[in-house]
Amino acid sequence: MKAIGSWRRQSMATVLVAAIAGCASPKYNYVPQVTQISYPSLGGEAVANVGDTMVSQGAKVEHQALQVDQDIGIGLFNAYTVTRGVYLKIGEDEDMEFYAIVNPFVGGGTVQKTLLADPVKGMGTNKSEHKICGISVFNAKVCTSEGSFSRIQKPMESSNSFQQALIYSGKVGSRIRLGYREFSGNAARPAFNNDVDYDLTESKVVGYKGARIEVIEATNEQIRYRLISNFNVAH
Repeated sequence: MKAIGSWRRQSMATVLVAAIAGCASPKYNYVPQVTQISYPSLGGEAVANVGDTMVSQGAKVEHQALQVDQDIGIGLFNAYTVTRGVYLKIGEDEDMEFYAIVNPFVGGGTVQKTLLADPVKGMGTNKSEHKICGISVFNAKVCTSEGSFSRIQKPMESSNSFQQALIYSGKVGSRIRLGYREFSGNAARPAFNNDVDYDLTESKVVGYKGARIEVIEATNEQIRYRLISNFNVAH
């Protein structure tokens, strides 16, 4: 009797999910984009207002993702629920883009299932239609065209997403103030922030951590300068 009951529960779970859409198998072939940053160009003149970044160097990692605006129920009796949040892309094939079903960061979403539904294996969107789909461990796919979602680029913290920047903080008398900032994953690293003053009567060339600029003109609102060298590559 226990075996029959278990078979009935499995059969019902399969009906709840598989009777609707078809089959799909998640792909894991996506690699996030790493963008190198170096601003401004060496030897070129640039202008920055107070609060603007004067010099920056590093790399940022941007991950393609799906932004789901509200909980979306999928399948008969909402067998799967794609909760509100951000889902990182993991791969794609000719027809679909696939996303992680658990996203353990602030604002990340998860795919949940009802008691009778098959365990969830993946989640994806159709490339040619506005459809979001849940995929079971048996590769059964169930989709819906309801709900609001969109594709976005999400900055992510990683060992490759380190950035350094000099920010113009104004001028008092003959002295200018620059703020040094370090960022990892688009978030500031407070322990590595610093503010420094330079007396332009001593030298028009100022520098910090390998970044060197020639000050052409400076006021309390704006600075015009030329980049001599950017930050050290090693950090």
